[in-house]
Amino acid sequence: MSAGDFLRPASVRLEHGREDPDALLDDWLDGGALAREVIDPLGPGGSGRYLPSLWDAARDRATRAPAQDAPPGAVLVLDGALLLGRWLDLDLTVHLSLRAPTLRRRTPEADHWTLSAFERYATEVDPEATADVVVRADDPARPAIVEH
Repeated sequence: MSAGDFLRPASVRLEHGREDPDALLDDWLDGGALAREVIDPLGPGGSGRYLPSLWDAARDRATRAPAQDAPPGAVLVLDGALLLGRWLDLDLTVHLSLRAPTLRRRTPEADHWTLSAFERYATEVDPEATADVVVRADDPARPAIVEH
């Protein structure tokens, strides 16, 4: 599953403009919907019936995806940026870590406005200390587990 399928409508995400790094960190993800529609139903005591997506950000409309039943013993793998520190009830978290110069180099010029959101995230959330597993991914051909 992708957290990108649980973004808020553009009227909320972009209220402060299309390139507001604070809004990217604070307002883009609908964490409540992600927990309610996916994480809780797939967690212990959950119904197993989850919503695979909620919002199509490109069209700025609900996906209208039908709810699905997870097979017994299913494992949720959730991808997304800036997810730690949101009080999502996850059993195991993995942070793919990039040093700031690598992140800057790999981020397209048009998206450089997002870099300050990642800096704030690093400072406020400290994902390397928060995640259960940290993988240094500066060299994608040679990822390395960071031992605490």
